[in-house]
Formats: sequence, structure tokens, C-alpha cells
Amino acid sequence: MFRRIKNKFLRYIAIAIYAVIILICAVQINFLKLFGYSPTKKDIVVPTQNIATELYTADSVLIGRYFSEDRYPVPYDSISPNVIAALIATEDVRFLSHHGVDFLGLGSGVVSTLTGDKRGASTITQQLAKNLYRTRYNSSAGLLGRIPVVGVVTSKFKEWMTAYKLESQYSKNQILEMYLNTVSFNNNAYGIQTAAIRYFNKSALDLSINEAALLVGMLKGTSLYNPIRNPKNALERRNVVLGQLQKTGKLKPEEVAELAKQGLNLDISNNQRKDGNDSYLRAAVERWLEEWCLENDYDIYNDGLKIYTTIDSKLQKHAEEAVVKQMKVLQRRLDNTWSGKNPWQDMEGNEIPNFLENLAAKTPYYKELVAKYPNDMDSVWHYLKEKREVEVFTWDGPQKKNFSTMDSLRYYVAMLNTGMMSMDPFSGEIKVWVGGIDHTHFKYDHVNQSKRQAGSTFKPFAYLAAIEAGKGPCDQYVDKPVKIVSGTGPDAEVWEPKNADWNFSYNTLTMRQAMARSVNSITVQITEEVGSDKVVDVAHRVGIDSKLRSVPSVSLGPNDVSVFEMVRAYSTFMNRGERTTPILVSKITDFDGKVIATFKPERKQVITEENAWLMTYMLRGGMEENRGTSQALWEWDLFKEENQIGGKTGTSSNYVDGWYMGMTKDLVTGVWVGCDERSIHFTNSRTGEGSKTALPIFATYMESVYKDRSLPYTFGKFPEARVEITKPYKCSYQPSASREEPEQDSTSFDSNEGDLDFNTEVETEEENNTGEEVDAFDSESTVGIIRIRTPLE
Repeated sequence: MFRRIKNKFLRYIAIAIYAVIILICAVQINFLKLFGYSPTKKDIVVPTQNIATELYTADSVLIGRYFSEDRYPVPYDSISPNVIAALIATEDVRFLSHHGVDFLGLGSGVVSTLTGDKRGASTITQQLAKNLYRTRYNSSAGLLGRIPVVGVVTSKFKEWMTAYKLESQYSKNQILEMYLNTVSFNNNAYGIQTAAIRYFNKSALDLSINEAALLVGMLKGTSLYNPIRNPKNALERRNVVLGQLQKTGKLKPEEVAELAKQGLNLDISNNQRKDGNDSYLRAAVERWLEEWCLENDYDIYNDGLKIYTTIDSKLQKHAEEAVVKQMKVLQRRLDNTWSGKNPWQDMEGNEIPNFLENLAAKTPYYKELVAKYPNDMDSVWHYLKEKREVEVFTWDGPQKKNFSTMDSLRYYVAMLNTGMMSMDPFSGEIKVWVGGIDHTHFKYDHVNQSKRQAGSTFKPFAYLAAIEAGKGPCDQYVDKPVKIVSGTGPDAEVWEPKNADWNFSYNTLTMRQAMARSVNSITVQITEEVGSDKVVDVAHRVGIDSKLRSVPSVSLGPNDVSVFEMVRAYSTFMNRGERTTPILVSKITDFDGKVIATFKPERKQVITEENAWLMTYMLRGGMEENRGTSQALWEWDLFKEENQIGGKTGTSSNYVDGWYMGMTKDLVTGVWVGCDERSIHFTNSRTGEGSKTALPIFATYMESVYKDRSLPYTFGKFPEARVEITKPYKCSYQPSASREEPEQDSTSFDSNEGDLDFNTEVETEEENNTGEEVDAFDSESTVGIIRIRTPLE
């Protein structure tokens, strides 16, 4: 065919053109798998970018992101012209005139390289092609890609082809937009918008000429010219970019001289975007989202979803501030309790030997050291005790400490933690989620991952079981000793639960009074009447999912449950007996705002509306009955306009766990306080009971909520019953109307595990008429034996 062309020069040109066509086709179809994958027309029409998923509150406040590449694409008109000018002047001065490949620049680049000046010749479009499709190139280089030099040439040729396709498909402005939304700016900041926020805490549209020059300058080497790690290099590179702007006529020499005098002027105060998973709330949503994404074929880290939670940002802020305010005080109180002593003790009050050493053996660092020094434990412990400067969490802010691994364990193991959740009982929407004191240092979520003994907050389920069995708030019981015998003959085992002060008043109390005062003896009598299986059944029906052991002490709270479960269960009372599955996410949209999923709670009527109303009436007794365990709430400004609050305190054995479950006409809130290690706890009722640890957090939170006029939560009474209440509930006594209480009350007594799954734990939550707590005795009960310790001072 080529012989017909008589002119040798033209013949060679034709052969070259034909060879190029053949090469292009071969590359495009990946002939014999020699060349690897090339982007298809579909890829060019719809280029793929990894976009961060964003997390919002119900009131549209951005609270977090999930990403593999932290990227938020913005349109061309949302990018400062300063950035565009700096980019073209520095990276591709002939960008507006070429068609993807700058052959003039390529030639000068080759000459520069040969003369020792390694200057790149890739156009902005070529760089975009490489950025958009680099994964495919790395994973599918083809057989020729394994050959040195040949592989580089092949890859570059495919890059030219892709650049040409991009130029054919998109305008210059679109290419600039895609490029600036694609490039990395180090510190996991992808795209100009994320970089602008990361380094200057402003949008890409508001970047000044100096700020634009600094960010564009980073593109030559994002690590080398990182302004945080290498400020000197970054400053020099920024000034080079300013010089390029001068060469293109965008800046005058005197302007460059003035700008070059300025410092970097970084603003890295916006730490929110450094990590897409730096709070308990974000982690909780992430755990739920991973399953949803798997079922619905979405990628939480790359698909640019927008997740709208049910959280109210203002309520969340009030809750977090209440936790900080109260936990700081509680931690100081615990530290003072154990000043000069090791706080880890067994149930007998003896220090646990080798406690820290056993904890250290569970750490990844210990396992690494053992693997490195398998026959040299001296070296292992040497490194565990080797001190170095570390940053630790404190309630006064992060502080530098000269700590070893063992020092860190000692420090953190004695740190109190908390879990708090607040929910609209009618809609099922979770409004507040505080999983702990600091997610950076304590990853375990104390709302739904942690489970702890509920103490007396579990007692309402026994009273509900009694109401379902035909009892009512006015039914009466005597506060007297109770003996539970299991088995017969010499194998008989006896459990004798005690009230917190080891006294029995022998007074006759109504069920409402008994629950309000958290009287153990009466709660156990009720449990024995209805049966422990019935209490377990009721608890499961209203919202407790955890496995519950049906033991005689079940209503005293020996079983481990989560804050999440307890809030759901108490919400069933407020929601007229309808159990509502709490929801944390209300809807999900794609990057363009199209709703792709909405979520509603599951609902089921599990107790009658009459019995649910009676339970809310019973729970109000904690405030309205003499010596009710909630009356520490009088110390806060919570009772204007005839406001009503229902609630229940709870404290487990040895003051290990402190609880408060609080209910208003709008919200149900649960709070737990304690150390993750159960062997570390308070030692007496004045400091460690639920009314002194968890209740103040609830009270501080609600006080702030009521004072915030921008919120719809107001003072007021509980809803009136919508059905006829057939059981008597207005008993012959009069509920207290003030905090003046005429007599001192004995507190309740919770459970601690015994040999036969019988439990007796301490709970001391009552107050005398001065608001001071009554000293209590701690005790243990084993089968047929009561061991009494000294009073807790």
C-alpha cells in the first residue's frame, strides 16, 4: 500500500501516521494486554471522584465527615480568581491555548532536563488525567509497564490520550474546576475547598492572592512545602509563585515585593475537618451507616452522602457543657478520695495485687514487646516503664506529661466516664448523644456499647409488673425484713436484703411512696409476689434487649444494661405504653441533595395506656413524695410554672455505678457515671451515689435547656391521661409541695452478685430535711451468711 506513494518523504509520513493510528487503537483496546486499561468514553463523561460524606444535626449544623479522601467539590464560580491565576501562571502558562498536551512546553522541558533543570512539562489537563485515573494506571499498567522506560513511555502516551479526551469533552473552566477539586494538599485535604478550610479556615472563594499562592505552591511537593510542618519551605515556594504571577503580568513588581514581606498567616483553628470520626456521635452513626451502606450498595467514605441525624445541636451543646461542668468536679472528688492510695480494690476492700501489670499485659504495646523480646521479660518491662513526653487528657485541657506506659495506665484507669442520651419519647428521635468524656482518649461508647448494673433505676419494672397484676399506686406494703429461701434441707440458701441504712421502719407505705424512696424491702416483696420472670418479661417488653437473669434480686438492678436501653424503656412510659425504637438518622441524601432514604421508628403497643400513665405518675413521686430520691433536683432552677419532673436514681454495689433517669413532658434522659474498671469507685454515699454523680448532670443540662429561649422545651406538667384511670391513685396522703421534709429517710439497698445468682448491692440515695445525705452501710450477702462491714463515713 505504501509503495504506491512515490515520494519517499510522504511515504514515511504516511507510515508514521498509520503507525500512530495502529498504536492508538492498540492502546485503546489493550491489545494482548500489553498496554493496560485506558479510560473509556463513559469514564471521561462521568469522571469519578472520592467525596467525603457529611454528617448534619437535625437543624442542619455540620458535625462531622467520613472520608478516605477529605474532599468537598465546589463549582468554578466558588473558587477565588486568585487561585485560578496562580495555578495557570505556575503550572501551565499556555493552558488556555493548547488542547491537552503542550508540545512547545514539552520540547522546552526536554531541553531543560538535558541541561540539568528538571522542570516538568505536564499540562494541567494531563495532571487531571493522572489524578482522576491514577488507580487504574497503577493496577492495570499492562505487560509493557513492567519494562523500564517502555512502561513510562506507555503510561505517558495514555495520559496524553486521556488529556485530549478531557479537552474534547469539557471546557477550560470545567477542567480547572475538576483539577482543583481533585488535587491533594497533604494532611488528607483533597480539593481547594478542603485545603482553604484546613489551612486558612475560610472558603475557597475568599482566598487572598498570598493564600492562593501558598496553596498552589504546595502542588509541587505537598510534604516538602507543607506550611504546618515546613513553614520556611512553604514561604519560599509561595514567593516563587508570586514571581510567576509577576511574569504573566498579574502582579506588579512592587506588589510582589510587598506581598513577599507577609508571613504565612495560617488559621488552623478549624480542627473539625481533621478527622471524620472524632466524636462519639460520629462513631455511633458510622457503626450504623456501615451496615446500611453494605445493604444498599453505598460507600460512606467516598460517595459524598449527606446524613441528617435527629440530634438537636443546641441540646447537644447543653448536654456536653453539663458533662464537662459536673465531671470535672466528680473527678476531683474521686481523686481526693484515693489521694496517696491505689484505688483498685476487691469486694472486700483489699488492694488488687498486680492490677496495673495485668492491664498492661492486655495492651497491644505489651504484645509487640513480647513478640520482639520473646525470652527477655526484663526488656519488655523496661520499655513499659520507660518515660517519654506524651499529651494526656485533663479537664483543664491537654497537657504534656513525662509518662511511661505504666504511668499512662495508672492515670487513665482512675478516670471517671459517663454516658448520656436524651430522646423525644413520642417521635423516637434521639436529641442528645454523649458517649463519654473524650473520644480521642476513650473510644468506648457508654451510651450503647457499654453495659452496667442498673441499680435502683431497674425498680420501676417490678412496680409495672405489679400494676399489670392488678396492683395500684395506693396499694400498701410494710417496710420490714424479708427472707428469701432457695432449696430445702442443709442445702437451703438464704438471701436477706437490707435497706441502705440497715434499718427497717416497719411503716406502711404505698407503692408510690416505696418506689419514690427506693425501699429495697418492699421492692423485693413485690418481686416475690409477681415473680422475677414477670419482671424480666416486663423489662424486655418496654425496651430492654440485654439478657436478664431471672433471680430474686432482679428488680434491684444486678443485670447489666445500656443507657440506650434504659432511655427507650422509660420512654415507653411517657409514650402511653407504645414502645418506640429510637432513631439517630432521619434521612440520607446524595451529593446533589436528592433524598435516597428516610427513617421512621418502629412502634408497638406493649403496655396499656392506663398502666403507662400510672407509671409516669409513680415516677413523679421521686419529687412529690416525702424523702423521694429525686429531691436533690430542688438545688437547680427547674420548677417554675408548675413544672413536673419524674425520675429515678440508681447506685450499684460499692458506688461503682451511678445512674439517673429523668423525665419531663418533652424528653426522657438517661445518665450513667462510673469508671470503666469496676474495681475503682467512690467509697461513701456522700460522694458516690447516683443522686450525687449522675443526677447533677441531668439537672445542669435541663436547667440550661429551660433557660434557652430558642428551644421549644418549656416548663409544664405531664400530659393528662387520655383514657379512664380505673385504679385509685390519689391516695389519702398529700404529696410534698416543697423541699421541706420533716424526717430523715433510709436509703435503698441494691444488689451484688452472690453465690446463687442472688444479689445484694448498695444504693444510698435519700436525703434528710437539710439536703444532706444519710450515711449508709455497705454490705454483702452470700448464701445464708450476712457479712457486715463498718459504716461508710
